[in-house]
Amino acid sequence: MISDFLRKKISRHFTGQNKILFSNNIPGHNLIVENFRELDELGIYIHIPFCNKICPYCPYNKEIYSDEACRKYVKAVIKEIDYYAPLLTNKPVTNFYIGGGTPTTMLGKGIEEITSHIYKRFNMQCRIHMESHPNHLTHENLNAIEAMGVKYLSIGVEAFQDRHLKRIERSYTVKEVIKNVERAVGKNFECVNIDYMFDLPGQTELEVEQAGREMVDLGIQQVATYPLFRFPYTRLGREIHENSNTLTTMFRRRKLLKILEDIFYNSGFERSSVWAFTKKGVDKYCSVTVPAYLGLGASGGSYLKNIFYINTFNVAEYIKAIEEGDSPIALSIDLSEEMQMAGWLYWRIYETKFKKSDFELRFNKRFDKKYGTLMNLMSHIGFLKNGSDNITLTDRGTYWIHAFEDFFSIDYINKLWGTSKTNPWPEKVIL
Repeated sequence: MISDFLRKKISRHFTGQNKILFSNNIPGHNLIVENFRELDELGIYIHIPFCNKICPYCPYNKEIYSDEACRKYVKAVIKEIDYYAPLLTNKPVTNFYIGGGTPTTMLGKGIEEITSHIYKRFNMQCRIHMESHPNHLTHENLNAIEAMGVKYLSIGVEAFQDRHLKRIERSYTVKEVIKNVERAVGKNFECVNIDYMFDLPGQTELEVEQAGREMVDLGIQQVATYPLFRFPYTRLGREIHENSNTLTTMFRRRKLLKILEDIFYNSGFERSSVWAFTKKGVDKYCSVTVPAYLGLGASGGSYLKNIFYINTFNVAEYIKAIEEGDSPIALSIDLSEEMQMAGWLYWRIYETKFKKSDFELRFNKRFDKKYGTLMNLMSHIGFLKNGSDNITLTDRGTYWIHAFEDFFSIDYINKLWGTSKTNPWPEKVIL
């Protein structure tokens, strides 16, 4: 296909690789130690793979919660923490994110034990960012979440019309969502974020505008507004993918996002990433986008200096590997400097603003020499502002540059995650 040809051609230009190959060549202990030694700081991600119900659109690694699996999982994650703790040699951890799945399925069932162990074993210089489900936000659960040290809470609301909630099989009503979000906002979190999906099947511009105003009125500090990504390995993705036109979809999404941009900007928010808007003066809720991070749990991915590796997605296999003293790592890839620079640029563009000097500090190369021609072109067409040190994407550039990046990342995720969800120990995955 033409799209595959272009994807490989452009990928080769940025990464210097003819193909991006993940293999089951597990990095040795000494290589991992060496990579940690070269880091000044890092983030930590913990994956909670349990949900009470499987949503038809969700691409992430998850399974239905069970008490037995949960008990074993807690023990396995704590053992994995204990393996890494001596390797970090007191490196400061500056970002801590708990995702899933649905982390709040484990409230009172071991998540507190995991987070307490993290703070005991690592040099934690940050508080917790954690995802949650609206149905879990009772007074008692919110008190438990605060007691864990969570200061940044994300609520997976997804829609603000009952017909859309029913279509995506969310088990609550808009009235219930409003009540539970208001309860969370009334607590002492630094930032309460709402996840909201647009471009749902049959969704109108008026419905998107209504949802945007509803979110502002709720008093939240941040909203992550992202389109319904159509991964073919999800049930809803398969249904929609067959009848979608890529170009029409891209322009429709830009129009819907513009509605939300206008609402949030006029209400005192500023853009904090491609899809997120945060109240001015508020420290943002965010997932792990720091230059290096350690991933724990089933499907946890670790991005160190020269390697990237992923634990097996299968919860039972992850637990078994840990219990038997084996590595839970299923796939890895060695990162050339070209690949590291491309990855760095991808995530800084995702954040919509960055400093050239940070690139130069990380890679000991002049940013303008490496990417100056590209940045000048993007500046000329109005996609970004190219200063002497600071680069800031415009709203138009934020959308279209990331749409271009999604041409690669969604295809990559579909191959890597799609394979890993069906095969616990793949021999290789070629992107």
